[in-house]
Amino acid sequence: MSTQAPTFIQPLQSVVALEGGAATFEALISVPVPEVSWFRDGQVLSAATLPGAQISFSDGRAVLMIPAVTAAHSGRFSVRATNGAGQATSTAELLVTETAPPNFIQRLQSMTVRQGSRVRLDVRVTGIPTPVVKFYREGAEIQSSADFQIVQEGDRYSLLIAEAFPEDSGTYSVNATNSSGRATSTAELLVQEEEAIPAKKSKTVISTAQISQTRQTRVEKRAKAYYQATATTMMEVHVDEGDTAQQLLHKAPPSVAPKPTSKSPTSSLVSKVAGARQQSPSPVRHIKGPT
Repeated sequence: MSTQAPTFIQPLQSVVALEGGAATFEALISVPVPEVSWFRDGQVLSAATLPGAQISFSDGRAVLMIPAVTAAHSGRFSVRATNGAGQATSTAELLVTETAPPNFIQRLQSMTVRQGSRVRLDVRVTGIPTPVVKFYREGAEIQSSADFQIVQEGDRYSLLIAEAFPEDSGTYSVNATNSSGRATSTAELLVQEEEAIPAKKSKTVISTAQISQTRQTRVEKRAKAYYQATATTMMEVHVDEGDTAQQLLHKAPPSVAPKPTSKSPTSSLVSKVAGARQQSPSPVRHIKGPT
């Protein structure tokens, strides 16, 4: 036993049929549904009350098809689904006529898509005789081509755009015309441009060889910069040392203390030290190098 009453996923749609032609009612019902019944103007339909009618129910789809309708078939048709938790009913009209003006049972829908997307604009339209359907953009008729394709499947008419671009944005309309009248449906299409890809993402398309070459170039540049900086520093040190040495050489020689008259051990030692200093002048050694 079901714990939920049935519902109509797709209810019945009204039908306009040409006399002598076929008329089909179809509904989609949630399952499980143990019982489905059809009615016309409140009376249960059967093979006796509606000769030739074909009634079926499978996988939640309930269908009533009348092969050849007459004016006497016009009226209100209903389908009722029942289970242990409850029931649901859907109703629609059947109009049998010699002619009928176009009628949109599904109109165009406005949409927004991304650049490069595939677009499908659908309508469903009925009429007796079958209407001529044309698509327009900003008032200009669209002809089928490799970029814009118009297809028909029963009462469904579709405009297919293989790849949408921003210039395809605008107002689209569908005109349906027959000897009994004319109907129009209109909607907007907006195609948004793609966002710019940040430059850093270009790393993904660099080959391994290019990466290796780039790294090698960076290493060479760094080495060259290091050697240049080192050479400059050494040159500055050399120049500074040379200038300092030149300045020291131009100075007066250091005075030497007179030799003592007595040859005591102390004076002899002082004499040796002074002589050593006089023999090994090294002005450069005592210069503090650049830090």
